[in-house]
Amino acid sequence: MSPAYDFHIIEDCLKCQFREDRLFCTLSLPALKALQQIKATAVYPKGALLCLEGQAPRGAFVLCTGRAKLSTTSAEGKSIILRVAEPGEVLGLTAILANTPYEATVETLEPTQANFISQSDFLRFLEKYPDVGMKVAQQLTHNCKCAYEEIRSLGLSTSAPEKIAKLLLKWAEHPVNVPKKKSGEVAVRVTLTQEEIAQFVGTSRETVSRTLGDFKKKGWLRIKGATWHIVDRSALEKMVTT
Repeated sequence: MSPAYDFHIIEDCLKCQFREDRLFCTLSLPALKALQQIKATAVYPKGALLCLEGQAPRGAFVLCTGRAKLSTTSAEGKSIILRVAEPGEVLGLTAILANTPYEATVETLEPTQANFISQSDFLRFLEKYPDVGMKVAQQLTHNCKCAYEEIRSLGLSTSAPEKIAKLLLKWAEHPVNVPKKKSGEVAVRVTLTQEEIAQFVGTSRETVSRTLGDFKKKGWLRIKGATWHIVDRSALEKMVTT
């Protein structure tokens, strides 16, 4: 493995120490060996576009390190973030399976390693190894669940502050360890800008800024760079009615 962007490039899937914890990567040994032969590994900087909405499908991307946002844009130019993909997810599956254009634009939120597999190679890979089919089904189920959650949040939340509280609580499910964290606080890493958070919850950047300022004033939230500290989780939970 080679160092880059302050993390190690995972060149060999068979030696990946995170494999057992990832959604797609817990494959049989023969399937992993085959994957090693057909993937192309690359490291992308923050803001790189892996695929574009409406683009003909070239293949799928397996996230190894880093995160990426999936977004869609209306004809009027209004954008909304559908979800944030985590390491171990496969992006572009629907497009390459149905041979339809990519349904979302995928942009890295931080320096990211992704393994690219061409459409033809992936389809042969899927046909040959049954366990790959199960992993594909799990990924598509995960995508569907995320879509239901997004629709529920946007459709049933009564206010922008409630939507933002839900988003913070969702992030709190994946806390990070930070030094000098106060007792009872939950630390999360946030790489989204306020504009991107607005796209995520379907509101304006000004509303996001005002809401976060209100949360901080009430002592519910503390922000230090990309590390956000949820100080009063129970207060946010009381805001969520659905």
